[in-house]
Amino acid sequence: MRANRADLLISALKSYTPKICTQKIRTLDFWTLTTCALAMSLAPFACSSRSDTQPAPDAFAVLQTVPAANPAKYADLRKNWQNPYLVVRADGIGLLTSVAANQEQILKLEDVVDTLAHLPASAWPYGRVVAILVQEASGSSIPTSEQQKVALRRNRGTVAGELERAHVEIVWMPATKP
Repeated sequence: MRANRADLLISALKSYTPKICTQKIRTLDFWTLTTCALAMSLAPFACSSRSDTQPAPDAFAVLQTVPAANPAKYADLRKNWQNPYLVVRADGIGLLTSVAANQEQILKLEDVVDTLAHLPASAWPYGRVVAILVQEASGSSIPTSEQQKVALRRNRGTVAGELERAHVEIVWMPATKP
């Protein structure tokens, strides 16, 4: 009797095993296919290499795309200057452009060349030249401390050096007396 029960149990397992295994294989195939499809859809992003992309050109290289300064265009235009106009201040550098509706934008010293490089070509009608005015409070009712004078000299020298390095010509504007 034991043999009959064992035989019945074995035959019962044999009859159900293929169905269970087939369901497991179908379930496994579904998840395998889903995983493969997901992997294939993400493959272009995962395989892209950073070395294929070109690094952004530096500000000095971008400024070289602006034509060289043409002194004939700006020789007598000091009052109606259309190129970028920098104002050296004790607390930073002021930038005036026709692009920004002649509103002064205060820049950090280290941002001047980069900001100039990002100006559109229309901001450079005279070529690669800027006008610079050093804002001095001397002669006015506002007292200038020794620290402010030192800061003005330092900022003037730094900006002039960076612009020379970028091959941008400078037209120094005289300070107006009140």
